[in-house]
Amino acid sequence: MKKALALTTGTLAAFALPLVSLAAVNNLSDVGSFIINTINNVLVPVLFAVAFIVFLWGAFNVFILGANNEEVKTSGKNLMLWGLIGFFVMVSVWGLVNILTGTVSFGNNTGPSATPSSGVNIGG
Repeated sequence: MKKALALTTGTLAAFALPLVSLAAVNNLSDVGSFIINTINNVLVPVLFAVAFIVFLWGAFNVFILGANNEEVKTSGKNLMLWGLIGFFVMVSVWGLVNILTGTVSFGNNTGPSATPSSGVNIGG
């Protein structure tokens, strides 16, 4: 067991090494952008997949395994409910993260694209 754990840990470290070297940080905005991108592109899809699998397993328990057993149906309904609650929480948090991204504008170091003007020429 220890040998398998050491082999797995070493393999994971070898795959994660390029991620560490590519995570060069120049300023605080880059750190925020890296964290937000990691959450949006890695963590959220994995959590959605887990919630979807929990929901499907609950549906499988209710309609297939628990066709004649009320106890299995009840546990399947609970799994389906927790899967839906997980979806709701993740969509809410994902929305808040995207609002934060849009408000603070991580990764946008260029500033405004143009100077606003009123369209009125005075004295001219």
